Amino acid sequence: MEERRNNRLRGHSVILENREKLSISGVEHVNNFNSELVIVETIAGVITIKGDDLDVNKLNIEDGNVSITGIVHSMTYSDRESLSAKSSGFFGKMFK
Repeated sequence: MEERRNNRLRGHSVILENREKLSISGVEHVNNFNSELVIVETIAGVITIKGDDLDVNKLNIEDGNVSITGIVHSMTYSDRESLSAKSSGFFGKMFK
């Protein structure tokens, strides 16, 4: 709990350069990533990044930073609760 409070004091930012280089601070965990989808849990919520040729270049959970390259098509914020709700769907129940 104390760690999350310290993370909130650190702040959160998203910097997208030319839709090809994405830097995110305030990262707590990277839940999933492949060349078309990256799911990042931040202090401000869960960010789902969709695109082509996505690659996680730098990941430093201790500092709370991640750097992603590739072509970004979309970024969507959601609450942490919606992430757990997705896993409770058909496949989530099947693989419990």
